[in-house]
Amino acid sequence: MTNPAPYRRRRHAIAALSAGVALAASAFTAAPATAAPESDNANAASDCAGRSVPVSKIGFQLYSARTMINQVGLEPVLAMLAEIGYKEVQFAAAVGSYNVPVEEMQALLDKYGLKASTGQAAYNETTFSTAYLPYAKEIGHRYTGSGGFGQPGTNTLADTLATAEQMNRLGELSVKNGTGKLFGHNHDGEFLRQFPDPATGELKSAWQLLVENTDPRYVTFEVDVFWAEAAGVDVAALLEQYGDRIELLHIKDSDEPFDSRNQTVVGDGDIDWGPILDAAQGKVKYYVIERDGGADSVQEYAEESFDFLSCFNY
Repeated sequence: MTNPAPYRRRRHAIAALSAGVALAASAFTAAPATAAPESDNANAASDCAGRSVPVSKIGFQLYSARTMINQVGLEPVLAMLAEIGYKEVQFAAAVGSYNVPVEEMQALLDKYGLKASTGQAAYNETTFSTAYLPYAKEIGHRYTGSGGFGQPGTNTLADTLATAEQMNRLGELSVKNGTGKLFGHNHDGEFLRQFPDPATGELKSAWQLLVENTDPRYVTFEVDVFWAEAAGVDVAALLEQYGDRIELLHIKDSDEPFDSRNQTVVGDGDIDWGPILDAAQGKVKYYVIERDGGADSVQEYAEESFDFLSCFNY
């Protein structure tokens, strides 16, 4: 395994948060709407030897902070992520990202120097155009997608091919809307389910069939590294073979056996990141840190995972 370069474990205590949930909410609500201060982490990669993932490409999936958001609200979470050094957050419909009026959301992002270039929304054929795309356009999404693969899913070969057709239709709408390609996001099932290729009869995973039956002008893929590894996929090899179709990664780590209950801070688990990050060079546009089950300390998870990724020497 390629070893990470030594990296600093920075501890930026956010006074309002450490004083308690109630104080955090009131303190951040009362904060003036000024630009976020420069963080010591803002140029984290410059502190590290060798190649590392550029800070501008590292995002945080807000779903990972859902408990904290429910407790103290969205603004303290955005403030914490900006203080750590994040420049990107990934929206999640599951935590109400798209329920906040777009002007209010944009003001919060601007206040803390954050962008939302990607987002996972729950959509169907109608709401994609009527609700998701208008919001995505105003908030500055460069990729649209969901936490899965739309409808009707990938449980059968017919469903998989129909889903690929939907991805092509919606992806074309997104590109023409100025919000970039549509992405699909895997779990383990898309790699474990196999169907015969209609043209050749060769058994292929549902994920491979989606790749081969979607238009690269309009559709890309967000590979969830943890779920792919849980399905037995060599993600580095997958990036080598299909890298021109994979523009986003969900970065999660886990102890073996790979189970969502065993997920860890990125860099503390058993996933071999060196080959994966090396294969991603020049292909992946955004690396989004996420933890499915949340974390006991969102700040610790977000900070240590950010430090690892921004200072990984490969």
